[in-house]
Amino acid sequence: MKVLLTGAAGFIGMHCIERLLARGDTVVGVDNMNDYYEVSLKEARLARILDHTNFSTHRISVEDREAMAALFAVERPDRVIHLAAQAGVRYSLENPYAYIDANLQGFINILEGCRHNGVGHLVYASSSSIYGGNELMPFSEHHSVDHPVSLYAATKKANELMAHTYSHLYDLPTTGLRFFTVYGPWGRPDMALFKFTRAILDGKPIDVYNGGRMIRDFTYVDDIVEGVIRILDKVATPNPDFDPLAPDPQSSRAPFRVFNIGNGSPTPLMDYIGALEEALGVTAKKNMMPMQPGEVPATSADTSELKKWVGFAPNTDIRDGVRRFVDWYVAYHGRNDRG
Repeated sequence: MKVLLTGAAGFIGMHCIERLLARGDTVVGVDNMNDYYEVSLKEARLARILDHTNFSTHRISVEDREAMAALFAVERPDRVIHLAAQAGVRYSLENPYAYIDANLQGFINILEGCRHNGVGHLVYASSSSIYGGNELMPFSEHHSVDHPVSLYAATKKANELMAHTYSHLYDLPTTGLRFFTVYGPWGRPDMALFKFTRAILDGKPIDVYNGGRMIRDFTYVDDIVEGVIRILDKVATPNPDFDPLAPDPQSSRAPFRVFNIGNGSPTPLMDYIGALEEALGVTAKKNMMPMQPGEVPATSADTSELKKWVGFAPNTDIRDGVRRFVDWYVAYHGRNDRG
C-alpha cells in the first residue's frame, strides 16, 4: 500500500520507513528538516532510504496548510503514519508557540488531508507525557489524562481529542500511540542517552535530574516500530461494548483507539546509566540536579491492551538496547575511546 509518513527524517520515522520499504510498501515521506537538533543527523538518516525506488520525500512543514492539502490530493495515500511534531518537554518552556504550530495546526492539516482523500487509517504519535499528574502505576489507557504538566503533553492530549472528533464525525479510523521514552540507534541528540554518551566520552559530567530518583519505561526503537506497523495494519474499529454512561477513554463508538507502547519494565535512571557505563567501559561523573519543570518522576506502561489488539508488546532488555545504541554511536561519530 501507499503510506504517507510525516517526520520521515526523524528517529522513529526513519526506522519505520525502512520496515515499510522492506516489506514492499510505497512510502511518501514528509519532513521540514528544522534545526531543533543538528540537521546533519537528519540528512544522514534520510541518506539510508533516499535512493529506494518506492520512497519519495517532500520538504514540507505539516503546519503549512496549502502544501499539505496539495500533497494529499496528489499522492492520495492509503494510510498515514503521523510522527512529525515539535518534541521535548523542556523546550516547550522556552518556545511554546512552536508546539501550537506543529502539534495543533499541523495535526488539523493531517486530519483534513485524511478526511478529504479517502485515507483508510491514521496512526499518530501520542506520548506517555499525556499521563501528567497521574501517579497510579502502571499507566493505563483507561485512566483519566486530564492533568498535563507540560504544554507538549497538552498538545498530545489535544491530538487525541481532535482525532476522536474526526473519527466520530467522518468515520475516519484513527489510532493514537502513547510512546514511552524511546531510545536506540539513530536517536535524538536531545534525549538523555545521547547526551549522556556524548558527555561521558568527552570526559564531562552528566546532569542527573531529581537526584537520580527518576524511573522511566525505556522502550527500544525496534519495539516501537513493530508496534506501529502492526497497528497500521489493524484498522481502528468502533468498540461494540462502549458504554456512554461510563465512557472509557481508550475506545469509542467511533473507529477510535489509543494504545500505550512501552517496555512494561520501569527502570530507575541510575540503572539506565549503569547499563551505559557498562557498554562504554567508563564510569560517569554525575552532577545531581533537581527535578525540572514539566517532568514527572516516573512512567510505567500497561501494555495489555496493545497485546490483546495486535499480539505484541515491547520486551527488549535495557542492557541489550543500550549496547546497540553505543555500538551505533561510536561507529557514527568515529569514536574509538571506549573503556
